[in-house]
Amino acid sequence: MLTKGDDFPLHQSAEPIAFAGTDRNFYDRYFFNGYSPDGSVFFAAAMGFYPQLGIVDAAFCVLFDGVQHNLRASRRSAGERLDLSVGPIAITVDVPLERLTLRIAANDGPLAGELHFTARHFPIEEPRFTRRNGTRLFMDYTRMTQNGHWSGWLSVDGQRIDVGAGWAGTRDRSWGIRPVGAAEPQPPPQGNFHQFFWLWTPCNFEDRSLFFHSNDDGEGHAWNRRAVLVGGDGSERHFADPAFVAAWQPGTRRLSKLAADFDQSTRLALTPSGPVFAMSGLGYTHPVWGHGFDHGELEVAHDRLSEADRQWGNPLAMHVQAVVRAELVDGDRHDIGVGVLEQLFVGPHGPTGLLGLMDPAA
Repeated sequence: MLTKGDDFPLHQSAEPIAFAGTDRNFYDRYFFNGYSPDGSVFFAAAMGFYPQLGIVDAAFCVLFDGVQHNLRASRRSAGERLDLSVGPIAITVDVPLERLTLRIAANDGPLAGELHFTARHFPIEEPRFTRRNGTRLFMDYTRMTQNGHWSGWLSVDGQRIDVGAGWAGTRDRSWGIRPVGAAEPQPPPQGNFHQFFWLWTPCNFEDRSLFFHSNDDGEGHAWNRRAVLVGGDGSERHFADPAFVAAWQPGTRRLSKLAADFDQSTRLALTPSGPVFAMSGLGYTHPVWGHGFDHGELEVAHDRLSEADRQWGNPLAMHVQAVVRAELVDGDRHDIGVGVLEQLFVGPHGPTGLLGLMDPAA
């Protein structure tokens, strides 16, 4: 099966580009988020290709005036991987690794826009994520991440919002194997995973960027953890095993503060300061619009989540990103910035006191 991608020197095997290995869970994904200088407006977008499933889906969400507006779209791909559009949502790679454009065409929902992402630095490559459930491969993927500035405009219910000076955010690209599409018909004998602890914290400072993430097992041992501080000149300082302390909002599994020590002189403190965004708007853990589900030749849908809908306890709001105030101490230097604290906590985690499957933190 030949597609447009075969005219570019991108092949990684003797197969055409349309064929991505042998695992049905292979995916190739774009992610973006952005926020106004005061954190009052937050948006996020994603587009995922699932070559073995023949599906590509996308979403664009805006959190404005306390309401999260979600636009979702899905289509069948016929193996084509260079058509970066799904219904009204389209991505253009203007300059690879430097500049991308996100367009939301007018549609029968409340969202539209044209947003330009300009990178602040070369992407960082996070350590490869590989995790098995017994003998079965659960995750095996690579992600590159970079901070940047946004320009352009977006519209919510006909109200135009200009995006310009001070608007910042993060974008990533990840590819490899994750559970996608319909559930496996035969789970592993020991059952599917019932524990997942995930922190991801891209932060923007005036002339530096900071990235910290951690995947931990139930005992609190990190199976993937790294922090990277990117200077204004593009230099990278990597910290292989940061330590962190979590403080919880009472009766929830949401963080009220996160403090991380990267070494003896470099520390980060994150405090939620803005709206909480439900990642289900982008399909994560969504029962209908989960990644890679087949909705036919083309399907477009809209919905919204109120502030009450995004409170702890709603299954659609267990996986969230929160806008945070970021404080970075690096030797004698003290920086204040803004960032995002992504959090998904399922099952136990000894060091932070989490028990059971979804029991609130003590």
